[in-house]
Amino acid sequence: MNVPEIAGPQIWVDGDACPGAIKEILFRAADRARIHVTLIANHTLSRPPSRYIQVLTVQGGLDEADNEIVRRMQPGDLVVTQDIPLAARVIDKGGVAIHPRGERYTPENMAERLSMRNFMEELRGAGVRTGGPSAFHARDRQAFANQLDRWLLQHVKRAAPPND
Repeated sequence: MNVPEIAGPQIWVDGDACPGAIKEILFRAADRARIHVTLIANHTLSRPPSRYIQVLTVQGGLDEADNEIVRRMQPGDLVVTQDIPLAARVIDKGGVAIHPRGERYTPENMAERLSMRNFMEELRGAGVRTGGPSAFHARDRQAFANQLDRWLLQHVKRAAPPND
């Protein structure tokens, strides 16, 4: 786990369940905005060559990737996750969390999201079939891209193009 510490805001991705289309949006944004994006997962992930994109593979185990994200992130950083308990931890630490479908998690909607998650988990535990998430659509990609752009505008200073 040799990911260097980076000054300034960063983007952390719960890479285990992040849709490929969202990773592609993040990869393009990393190079365009010159912001560091780190995918953290329990398995090896591929990434395009870029000095702004890193992959960190953690030991398998319950919440290991989540714990590593929370340990490394700083207030103001962005975390992309579908995991509601992870989003709650990010918000508690002063970060910004968004769902790959573009929903921004907030202190105001977090209690409801956690309650609904727990209720659905109880139903599944009782043998009730609850179905899965709906299919991922172009409108989901667009909603995510819009949220990402809002965060980038607020948190990333536009610098002169690098002399590469």
